[in-house]
Amino acid sequence: MTIDYLIIGQGLAGSLLAWELMQRNCNVMIIDNGKESASQIAAGLINPVTGMRFVKSKDIDILLPTAKQFYSKLDNRLQNSFYIEKPMLRLLRNKLELNHCLKRLEQPDYQAYLGAIVQPDKDVHNLVTPFCFLEQKQTGYLLTRLLLSCLKDFFITKDSYRKAAINYQDIQLQPSLRWQDITPKQIIFCEGHHAIHNPWFSWLPFQLVKGEILTLKHRNQLPDKILNFQNWLIPLNNEQIRIGATFDRDNLNTLATETGKNELLMALYLISPRLAEVTLLSHQANIRPCTLDKQPFIGHHPQHAQLSIFNGFGAKGSLQIPWYSQQFAESLLHNSPLPSPIQRYYATHFAR
Repeated sequence: MTIDYLIIGQGLAGSLLAWELMQRNCNVMIIDNGKESASQIAAGLINPVTGMRFVKSKDIDILLPTAKQFYSKLDNRLQNSFYIEKPMLRLLRNKLELNHCLKRLEQPDYQAYLGAIVQPDKDVHNLVTPFCFLEQKQTGYLLTRLLLSCLKDFFITKDSYRKAAINYQDIQLQPSLRWQDITPKQIIFCEGHHAIHNPWFSWLPFQLVKGEILTLKHRNQLPDKILNFQNWLIPLNNEQIRIGATFDRDNLNTLATETGKNELLMALYLISPRLAEVTLLSHQANIRPCTLDKQPFIGHHPQHAQLSIFNGFGAKGSLQIPWYSQQFAESLLHNSPLPSPIQRYYATHFAR
């Protein structure tokens, strides 16, 4: 079987890149082992302004409208709703955060993303707000598990999906690129954290992070808004919430732990003691493929140009992947310049 692109991994990066290439009439095959990926349990949060200093995400004015348009097209094509736009309440923790926030509110280029400050003397659905809290705009979350399931079904109907575990030794580079019965022009690795074991791309400086997430049932009134209080809380409906995520660089496994669960429940208790009585519905853990410079890894192997990588989006995949998948498709088809190319690490990290 001769195809254009063989994509390894059906997480969010592999799925959206495959979709983009197929919209451009490319012949694509996706190989996936069928196991739960970090994308499937991810919250899919999109938040334009983050951190203690309330800094706009890099290229947010390009990335956000592209992501919204991308997901809207997927909604229409797959007859579902994948991106839920929902305002966010940022609970300010101290005077320093408040001062940073006030400075940003004076800057015109932040007006589209930051709303009003609400004073702490105003009761907000049983939340503990010793300082003020801020309303943030153009925030939301992607239903990643639903989207990946629908895309998998779509790929299957197009004969573009195969469930299989990749053995790197089965990939033949010479005299022509080949895996099993497939002869692609290009193999693109979208393996998430598994890339650290990839013999062609393990030299890239990943900084993997384990995160744990809880889905809970509760009986208290909460605002129908995302809450940001160093952790995050997403109201799924009147009775269910998701809260996350822990941040662990040392224990890089996918095991859900009592330590992680207790950390999240304590964070929840501190912002709303009435939420102490909850029922645990789900406790999940996985590993985010973060990178040393917090920029994704996109591009071709320095010695084997027919091998590529599209990875390293970390916690911002829902926001970044739509635009980067379009740019990578342009580069693959028309040789246009790549954003965030891995060439930046050729000299310092690739051992010839």
